[in-house]
Amino acid sequence: MPARSSAIGGIPNSRVKYSKLSASDDGYIDLQFKKSPPKVPYKAIALATVLFLIGSLLIVIGALLLAGYIEVTHADRTVPVLIIGILVFLPGFYHLRIAYYASKGYRGYSYDDIPDFDD
Repeated sequence: MPARSSAIGGIPNSRVKYSKLSASDDGYIDLQFKKSPPKVPYKAIALATVLFLIGSLLIVIGALLLAGYIEVTHADRTVPVLIIGILVFLPGFYHLRIAYYASKGYRGYSYDDIPDFDD
């Protein structure tokens, strides 16, 4: 009977060297489970800061307009300033809060929760 060859390149089985796996080897290496250091999304945090500041400014201006501290000729234009300020403020505050807690290392907060604009 001729010698059988393996499926890889026709090497005879008698020349292939095998080694027995240890009993504790489960096929994983420790490097697989190491976490890489978090990548800080600086552009997204800068955008969140800008949104936060613009929203805060618009909320303050809208509140002063509604309270009457700033005299207005068209009173129907004061409420939209306040609404736009709130709509701009909320995402900025939310992402800055996540960035702050992630930088302090609080459990459950990560920079991965902030959308990154790098492609």
